[in-house]
Amino acid sequence: MQNIFIIYTGGTIGMVKDPDTGTFVPFDFELIARNLPDLARLNYRLTVHSFTPIIDSSNMKPSIWLEMAQIIKDNYEHYDGFVILHGSDTMSFSASILSFMLEGLQKPVILSGSQLPIGEIRTDARENMMTALEIASAKENGKAIIQEVCILFDNKLFRGNRSFKYNSAKFEAFRSPNYPVLAEAGIHINYNREALLDNTDKEFILHTELDNRVGVLKLFPGISPDFIRAILDADVRSIVMETFGSGNTMTDEWFLDMLAAAVKNGKNILDISQCKVGSVELGRYETSQGLKAIGVLNGYDMTFEAAVTKLMYLQGQFDDQESVAYWVEKNIRGELTVND
Repeated sequence: MQNIFIIYTGGTIGMVKDPDTGTFVPFDFELIARNLPDLARLNYRLTVHSFTPIIDSSNMKPSIWLEMAQIIKDNYEHYDGFVILHGSDTMSFSASILSFMLEGLQKPVILSGSQLPIGEIRTDARENMMTALEIASAKENGKAIIQEVCILFDNKLFRGNRSFKYNSAKFEAFRSPNYPVLAEAGIHINYNREALLDNTDKEFILHTELDNRVGVLKLFPGISPDFIRAILDADVRSIVMETFGSGNTMTDEWFLDMLAAAVKNGKNILDISQCKVGSVELGRYETSQGLKAIGVLNGYDMTFEAAVTKLMYLQGQFDDQESVAYWVEKNIRGELTVND
């Protein structure tokens, strides 16, 4: 019998419709249990920790990530796997930061939820939750098959720090275009063995220091110098710069001068693409050669969610900007593919 720990944060999966306003509001885990009588038939010992109050995932923040990670650490030796029921809107942010905080993870941490509340007739909640539980308990030769933080949605298992929510209207809410799907659930659950992390020989370490002084600069044609200056002068240590195509920007002298001054003043600027598929290739085009020369960092094929949370994690680990700059370009939890 497998011991599975469920962390219920909230989200659509456990919401009910307010009769007065007609809006969906969070409810408690008992609603989920009542709508899933099959839970009692499973050969699992389930322990549930519900957040109080229940959280809409739009209100997710570092303090809640710390609480989730600490709960996993405190119960790590006593359970075979963990399932986190979470709202889909910020699920990829939470999955990404947990992947960085939980170093050397040798047990599955599966985030899941739903697009429709569990009490609705056509809900996707039942299938998502039951599949998440099965994957969280799956072992082979005494070892967990999944040894990382993942997202399970619509019968597909994604690496958490490679995923993003792309659709708010379909059950197929998440995608991971730059990394293969880890498993697909049909009649059987088929695992993509070559794509899985293996942390068997690593030490499990919880990291609790986060520094959220991260800014975002999303480029667009016609962006003004005043706007860029406001972002670059903000009280942050690092800036995620969302660029065009394979990492390209305008080549105006004033723009490159502003970036160079920010880097010289100690800001880390990380270049990721606005495109959802592909990778940043600094120096491939003339429009990105100047960026590489002034010290802009390469985000390769990281998702926006992974880039932001990785910087929060690294800034919590290192007081010096040089170490943050070094490690943000390295693959530390399977979050990026170096292409040079």
